[in-house]
Amino acid sequence: MEDLKKRKLEETGNGELISKEDIRLLIEPLAKPQLVDLLAKLGSQYPSIAEEIKSIASADPANRKLFVRGLAWNITSETLRAAFQEHGEIEEGAVIYDKVTGKSRGYGFITYKHMESAQNALSAPSKLIEGRLAVCNLACEGLSGTSSSAPDLTLRKLYIGSLSPEVTSELLLSYFGKHGSIEEGSVAYDKDSNESRGFGFVTYKTAEAAKKAIDDPEKTLGGRLITVKYADSHKGKSGQMPFPAGVVPMAALPITPGYMQPGKIRVNSGTAVGYTYPQTAAPYAAAPYPSLLTAPSSYTTQGQSPYNPVSVKKDQRGLLQTQSLGTNSYPYYYPKQ
Repeated sequence: MEDLKKRKLEETGNGELISKEDIRLLIEPLAKPQLVDLLAKLGSQYPSIAEEIKSIASADPANRKLFVRGLAWNITSETLRAAFQEHGEIEEGAVIYDKVTGKSRGYGFITYKHMESAQNALSAPSKLIEGRLAVCNLACEGLSGTSSSAPDLTLRKLYIGSLSPEVTSELLLSYFGKHGSIEEGSVAYDKDSNESRGFGFVTYKTAEAAKKAIDDPEKTLGGRLITVKYADSHKGKSGQMPFPAGVVPMAALPITPGYMQPGKIRVNSGTAVGYTYPQTAAPYAAAPYPSLLTAPSSYTTQGQSPYNPVSVKKDQRGLLQTQSLGTNSYPYYYPKQ
């Protein structure tokens, strides 16, 4: 209180007290870094201001609530709270469970009573809990608040394959920790049996550390030769499996004028592969059909007929002319004469 009274007694050069409105007008044009520096300086000089800053900052739960991911499937809310208790008093903490199976969904939330405790926890975002390296960040920031969202994630995250069932997350992290600081990593476990699926992931804090792990010629863990490569190259950017050896994709086939034969199925080593190929229709070289009706060398035009009649029959409509060529007859009609 004495500090507050002292500040109130401070006057300007012309002997007038600075009003709150005048101070506001002075503060509004300042940039955020300038305001932060100013409040930090005042807070360090006046404990009352420091307490006021802490009270305002802690009033918003968004500054105290952490999102924790990478948890084991069998972890409980009590285990989660115990792991983060060292940083300060916890107001609320819970693991999110699947409604159907009742098992952990691999993430949870921790809300501290004070913002200062949350900041302490964020100073070391990676924490080994029940054999897995969990990662935390402010819940209001989502995944974007972690360094894993950086564009170079593809150069820091590794896929580790051919793992022995005896290899645990602790052993995996210990083995790859020799190349650099690890941000996140774990063996992949089956949700139902909680047994190792034979692979895992390790995310380094730097791309240089990940490159060292890939270039390391010694890749034996748990008595097995393991696979180490970038996680992005393992899953494929397009999400599709590559074409089998010897099979050419349709887009690479030359298009020959003709018609496309419908796709067929070729079975190779138990795998069905659909493909199409062009085939040009062969020209049909059949002899021309013989003409059954040949025009006579000389003819006269009678009415509408171009031919010289051979036999004539009359009826009520006119003259019916029939020209006989072998077994075929072609009728012609003429108007009445």
